[in-house]
Amino acid sequence: MKIALLTLLLVLTLCLSFTFAQDASQWHLPEGAKARLGKGWVTQIKFSPDGTRLAVAGSIGIWIYDAQTSQEIALLTGHTATVSSISFSGDGKMLASASGGATIRLWDVATGELRKTLTGDMVGVSSVSFSSDNLTLATGPRIRLWDVATGELRKTFKNTGQSNEVLFSGDGRTLASGSDDGTIQLWDVVTGELLHSIKGHKDRVNSISFSGDGKMLASAGGARDRTVRIWDVATGELRHNLTEHVHAVLSVAFSGDGTTLAIGGLLWDVAAGKPRTSLKGHTDRVNSVAFDSDGSTLASIEGYRVIRLWDVATGELRKTFMDHTEWVDSITLRNGGNTVGIGSGTGNIRLWDIDTGKVHKTRVKISDWDFVHIIAFSRDSLTVASGRGSGTLQLWDVDTGEHQKTLTGHTTWVDSVSFSEDGKTVASGGQDNTVRLWDALTGELRHTLTGHKAHVNSVAFGSDGNLLASGSSDSTIRLWDVATGELQKTLTGSVTAVESVAFSSDGLTLAAGGWDGTLRLWDVTMGKLRKTLAGHTSQVFCVSFSDDGEMLASGSAEGLVRLWDVTTGALQKTLKGHTGQVTGVSFSSDGHTLVSGSADGTVLLWELR
Repeated sequence: MKIALLTLLLVLTLCLSFTFAQDASQWHLPEGAKARLGKGWVTQIKFSPDGTRLAVAGSIGIWIYDAQTSQEIALLTGHTATVSSISFSGDGKMLASASGGATIRLWDVATGELRKTLTGDMVGVSSVSFSSDNLTLATGPRIRLWDVATGELRKTFKNTGQSNEVLFSGDGRTLASGSDDGTIQLWDVVTGELLHSIKGHKDRVNSISFSGDGKMLASAGGARDRTVRIWDVATGELRHNLTEHVHAVLSVAFSGDGTTLAIGGLLWDVAAGKPRTSLKGHTDRVNSVAFDSDGSTLASIEGYRVIRLWDVATGELRKTFMDHTEWVDSITLRNGGNTVGIGSGTGNIRLWDIDTGKVHKTRVKISDWDFVHIIAFSRDSLTVASGRGSGTLQLWDVDTGEHQKTLTGHTTWVDSVSFSEDGKTVASGGQDNTVRLWDALTGELRHTLTGHKAHVNSVAFGSDGNLLASGSSDSTIRLWDVATGELQKTLTGSVTAVESVAFSSDGLTLAAGGWDGTLRLWDVTMGKLRKTLAGHTSQVFCVSFSDDGEMLASGSAEGLVRLWDVTTGALQKTLKGHTGQVTGVSFSSDGHTLVSGSADGTVLLWELR
């Protein structure tokens, strides 16, 4: 009996461990959400002192990975904005994190529990660093020293500019800061005395790193500088000026023995002052690098979403895990409701299966850094259209991912795209102040609609496909006859830029969201304002009606989704959970699920029943 029970417990443990690992992206869901697609984008990576853990700061919190297996161990959440900086204590028992939400949090690494939150006169904390004795925490951009045990502020340094990074030397006696004015400052931690103020970079200092013995400090300059410099800490004098193969470097790190310096995707021989190894495999900018404790492994974050582990001795790639997701610029639900299309700022279109939470095999890579600003499914769900930063529209086969057509005509960014109900016409709005109507079958341009005096941010077809609405930064909404391209009405009740428009399913009501945080409901037939819905405190980027027309969803720059009763105009519910602006909302056809996409790189599925 005991053996049977032990066997059962072992099986249950293995099953639970497997489920735990498989469902890691579902951890810490906000109230009201039933699933999360994507793990968000990441900003900084650090090894634990013993090299067994990787902490990865990102848009929705801090992910903790097993450094050997790359398996998720924990997700630390609580910050209300992207986590910009993390630091392990010297004994590896604590992790400090900072975010743009003006808070600093101290976590217990073993349990994942929050130990302490440090607050004060802080705005947008950009950097944290533990002293070697684990007793003091330094923070920037305004340089401060905190007592870790009590959470009290000990000291404030008067630094020049805004410090992008603060860092203790290995012995904890010196604190360095790199600022946006190109200045590096070195401080005596005990006395608070400024030891050196070093000027040399022509642009902001993106990153700094002490050598293990504390005798050297490396600094990376910004896009206008494109140099990495190595300084003598004792004298403040320049030792090396590294320019060969150096571009805009976002992160530098010394190996523990100080012989190797990681500069983005390069390993430098410090003594020789020249590249030793190029880490082949990166296809995008490297925004964070970190050595493990013995200097044998380098971790890197590429393009804010791909994590790679490298063998330092050989420069060979050991492991890649591409499970983090870039910011979401737009979302749309495929008819039938089981697939959500996501357009992103890195040129990707992803199709996610809502039921499984997995990316379909179809994954369209358009172009590096050619933004997919907006996407839309055709009504038969066989085609997806994407608007690009280069001013073109592209049509793709949903099932195969194959490119069908490229529609050219806009002279700059395409900000909105929509299919007519019969799927024969595609409408697009762009930053060239025009609306264009295209034949979806041939790709030919039917009409160019002019009249807006600023960017056209959103276009939407009425239910019968005969009417098109366009919302613009000129604070107007225009209604167009699709067949002739003629202007039917101009709605002028908005006082600020109109960011999003959507028709109700019966085509009689038009919703519009704008920069003043309000939503307006218009009678389409009469061209008159019906209701103004107030509640958001910042720009409303997206609006969507439920299929029955009874509910309206809106998403805003404050990261909130709000649900409204269309008949009464009453606010029904506020959904909180995104840490970035909400860029897209869409109802499932049965009205039971709302999907929201955000600049935090995730899509949340909300239960509405």
